[in-house]
Amino acid sequence: MYTWIWRHLPGGTAARTLLSLVLVVAVSALLLFVVFPWAEPYVPFADVTVDQ
Repeated sequence: MYTWIWRHLPGGTAARTLLSLVLVVAVSALLLFVVFPWAEPYVPFADVTVDQ
């Protein structure tokens, strides 16, 4: 999969490296700000209480 992405990115090695970094940051931001908050109510171990 990574070689497929690498082969389809335009430009030389430096441009591909920069675009790969941008893709990683974009996917990470999408997961952090959209997917994980949406999935949080459905995760069973999110409701943790500690009794004293």
